[in-house]
Order: sequence, then structure tokens, then C-alpha cells
Amino acid sequence: ASLTLHTLSVSEGAGAAAVMSKPSTFTAALATMLGATLGGLFLWRSIRTQKRKALNGPASAEPVQAQLEADVTLSSPAPVQTQTLLRVHSLLEVPPVIVSTPEDWEMLWPGFQKDLSIYPVLGLDCEWVSVKGKASAVSLLQLATFSGRCVLVRLLKFQDAQLPLPEGLVGVLSDPRVLKVGVGCYEDGKRLAQDHGLTLSCTVDLRYLAFRQRQAVLNNGLSLKSLAADLLNVTLDKSLELRCGDWEADVLSHEQMVYAAHDAQISVALFFHLLGKSTEPRLPAEGDSMFVQLASCCQGLVDVPFRGRYNGEGEEGERRRRSRKSTVESPESGDQQVPDPRRNKRKPLGVGYSARKSPLYDNCFLHAPDGQPLCTCDKKKAKWYLEKGIGELVSEHPFVVRLLFEPSGRPDSQKDYYLTAKENVCVVCGKTDSYIRKNIVPHEYRRHFPPEMKDHNSHDILLLCTSCHAASNVYDGVLKQRLAEAHSAPQGCEEGIRLLEDADRRRVRSAARALLSASDGMPQTRKEELLTVIQSFFCNGQQEVTKDMLQKAAALETRIFNESYVPHGLKVVQVYAERGLRGLMDLERCWRQHFLTSMQPRHLPPLWSVNHNHDKYLRKYGEDLQIQLN
Repeated sequence: ASLTLHTLSVSEGAGAAAVMSKPSTFTAALATMLGATLGGLFLWRSIRTQKRKALNGPASAEPVQAQLEADVTLSSPAPVQTQTLLRVHSLLEVPPVIVSTPEDWEMLWPGFQKDLSIYPVLGLDCEWVSVKGKASAVSLLQLATFSGRCVLVRLLKFQDAQLPLPEGLVGVLSDPRVLKVGVGCYEDGKRLAQDHGLTLSCTVDLRYLAFRQRQAVLNNGLSLKSLAADLLNVTLDKSLELRCGDWEADVLSHEQMVYAAHDAQISVALFFHLLGKSTEPRLPAEGDSMFVQLASCCQGLVDVPFRGRYNGEGEEGERRRRSRKSTVESPESGDQQVPDPRRNKRKPLGVGYSARKSPLYDNCFLHAPDGQPLCTCDKKKAKWYLEKGIGELVSEHPFVVRLLFEPSGRPDSQKDYYLTAKENVCVVCGKTDSYIRKNIVPHEYRRHFPPEMKDHNSHDILLLCTSCHAASNVYDGVLKQRLAEAHSAPQGCEEGIRLLEDADRRRVRSAARALLSASDGMPQTRKEELLTVIQSFFCNGQQEVTKDMLQKAAALETRIFNESYVPHGLKVVQVYAERGLRGLMDLERCWRQHFLTSMQPRHLPPLWSVNHNHDKYLRKYGEDLQIQLN
């Protein structure tokens, strides 16, 4: 039919030209072009209509679904059907569980493990309080499994009570075989590392998955709320009152709990929808684990920060971007990069640090009576030998003092670290002012070393500018957390704090404060529950709770002295000391290598080494040295 119309239109144009008294070649050509255009338009509409009918046909539904289940590459998401909506809404109806103590976590952890053994995926989100545009530490961590099981971890509650974060939580966050999905989850990982020393690995940003869907219609943007509305037809409550609520409150409201849980639960639902997969439990394909199947759908997107666009380059494109704008990585941070604190323009580093007012190195020299160089020292010490009459001045520039007595020891060779002159510059960036001393092996560990390993040892004291010093402290916190986890010496555990927190007393105090501050708006069942806690503590349930009793409970002292107090640093040193001198040398080497890798210093003094003095220790004391810790 379209071809017939095309022919007619051309004939009409030609006939009109023949009637004209003065035939015009231009007019004929114009008429021909118009006829061809109209014919092409009708032909295009006809083909488009036929394709639309073919796509909407019922016969194609089953093959498409089968392809979605079998294909290991990422395919287009299935349209939102009634069954999918029902499944998502049932997932959102699972009530979240608050975790404020290690005991809370242990109660729900087995259920989490069971879900992760089926689908190793966690929806993840974080909440924090912002005051005048300045973000506080992350206060709430939300995690949800494919079944909708959701936990709300109140991180600041652990921090305030000086309680260790549960091993299961720390482990699953850093587990490279458990996907953590969400919007901005990589950036959340950087905040968790900075605020709580947690390592988050194997993250996938849902916005990248949405970009990969060429047929996905995104009308409202790339926020979690927009993705939920466009892809799942689910409306999330993102009112300002909830988003900017008090996430550090003693008791979270029901609305806050639902809001926080839905963010993690909908992230899991979006992940499976974008992969075109069902959340119904099923066995993985033969020879493959479920993690491998899911991870293969996210190739090039794991642990990639969101750049605001996706160009399909995958890992290679991301590698090129990182080569253009590198970030300093800590080798102790696992797959998750620790953000370089020196690049945080919003939070300048080194503010409040007290820089040295005088140089650290005077580069004066002490010589033996026969003229052999012994070491460098500061000018005050060199003049002390002169004032005591046990040394004589050899030269002023450089300042050299020859001793008039035989020293207790001499250098093994003339290529010794303590014989080299050192510059008063930051060893990392080379800055020549505002520098302070940095203990490469932190004092909380070095103080417990035996005297043989800490007397007259300035090798591990270097100069850093205030900014690099502050950045180094951030990286040190990550390694300390790893040492704490690896050697059962958590910072802030019961054996690591002077005062123990009595969980029962704290529960009573929290209940009383909640009743005094928010009793009017509290549900009656919750009020009765809190009153029962106070009643059982004070009078074994035999007496009614009075106002005075509430006031007393709200001011209850919750800490008791810990007789088994063992500092974190001492406990770590004790573990390494079990292997004798070599064990302590390994701890020393660990911290030195950590400094080199994390800070990448460009101005180290000559002969500075991660193995400094280790051969000397073995020659002088032997491997069987009896270690006596301080």
C-alpha cells in the first residue's frame, strides 16, 4: 500500500509538471522529492506497527524469561509485574531489628548467615547527623538480605559504651565474596573507614547497573527514591523531617526505623530486578557458586566510585581514570580504598597541631678519641660534653666534638644511619616549615618493648608537616584496627578498658531517660516494657515505679572498675613477643612498611630501612633472648 501511494504521488507530481506551459526541471525534481518523502514515511510507520505487535505478542514471554535465567551477562530488567510488586512489598514489610550491643548482634547473626549462604548480597545504607552543613560520624548502618531481613546497627552506641563491634559484622563488611549494593555504597565505605575504622569491600553502585540497562526508563533521576519509583513502582518516603532527623537519639522512632530499613531493603530488590533475576531461593548452576554468577553480572563495577556517568568502559576505563587522578591506598585496607585525608578540602588537616619552634636535627658530630665518627647529635648535647670537660671542639662548621674517653660502643661500619646528616623537612612532601615528630612505631606499642629494642633509637622518629602527620594518623588507625582483630586485642573491649560498662545498669538508665524525655508520645506497650525494666531492677517487680525512682534510674552510674584491664598496645606486643625477638622485629617491620606504603615518603633520610638494627639484635642478643616486656 505504501509503495502504491509512493507511485501515485510521483505520477501526480509529473502530471502537474506536464500541464505547465513552461516545464521547469526544478519543479519536477521538487515534486519527486516530496513524493519520495511521503512514501518513506508511510513505509516506516507500517514497519514500526508490525514490530510493536511482535514485541507485545504472548509467544515471546517464555523464551525471554528463560534467557534471563540462563544468561550470565547483565540483561534488561523484566517489566514490573503484579507478582514482582507483591514480592517487593512483602520484603518491605519485614520489620527491622535494632543492634546496640554485641549480644543483640549474636541473636540475629545465624539468620543473616543462612540468608547469605543462599544469596551473598547485602543492601547497604548509612545515616548520620549534619549540623550547619558539617557531617558527624556515621551513626546508623543498615544491612538487608534478599529475604528482607534487616538490621540497624547503631554504631555510636558501641562507640559511646566503648564496646567492640561484633566480629561477624566486621567480617561480613570486609568479605570480598559478599556483594554490598546500594546508591553511593562505595562512598559510604569511605565514611565507615574514616569514622569507625571499618573496611567495606565488594561494593556495587546500583546507578551503574541502571546505566547498563539500555531499555531502562529513568524519568526522575538516579537517587534511590527515583530508581525505586521508575523501576519498581515503589514510592519511598524521603520527607525532609525523616532525612534530617536525629539519628543519634537515645531511641529511634518507628518512622525512623522504617525509613532506614526501606533504604537497605529496596536496594536488594533493585539489584535483583536490574539483573533480571528473582529473589526466590534457587540452586546455582552446576559448577558455579551463586557469588560467581552474581559477580559476573557486575564485571567492572565492583568497588568503583560513582562518577556521575557510565560509558561502558568497565575495568579498563576505570583504570585509566585512576591513573589520571590517583588516590593513596593503604595496603591494610583490603579491597576498600582508604581515602587520602589530605585531599579533603572541606576538612583541612593539621589544624590545632603544635609545630616545632626549632629544628630537630642540628647535625653535630661526635668522634671517638682516635677520630672515628660515632654518631650525630643535637648541639645542646655536644656542648654538654665540652662543659663537662670530657670532650674537645674540633670544628665549628660542622660542629664536631671529639670525646676524651673510650665510648661504650662504636658503629659496625661507616655506612650507618646515625652517621648521616638529616634535613629538617617533611619526609613525605618536603615542606620546610610547620613540622613535628612522628613515631613510626606508635608509642602505645613501643613503650612495652624490651629495653634492648628502644634505648637510644631515633631511627623511627621522623619529621612530618602537620598535614601529613594528621593523614598518617588516619592510616595508622586502620592498621591498629586490623591488629586488634587479628590478635584478639580490640580497642575498647572488656579487657581493653579501665572501666567496664554494666549492660543491665545501662539498660535501666536508658529506659528511665526515655520515659522522662518522650513518655507522652510513646506507645503504651513500649512504655510498659520500659517500666518493667526499671521495676525489676529496683524492687523485683513488687513496687510501682515512682517519679523519684525514675530520676534515680536516669542518673544511675553504669561503669565499674575493670581489674583485668590490659591496654590494646600491650596485648598486641604480648602476642608478638610469644615468638621471641623475631616476633617483635616483625611488629616493628610491619609498622615501618605500613608508613612507606600508605604515605609514600619522598624525602627519607639516607639508609632508613624497614629492617634497621635487626641483624645487630640477632648478633648481639641471639634469637633466644628472654623478652621482658614493660
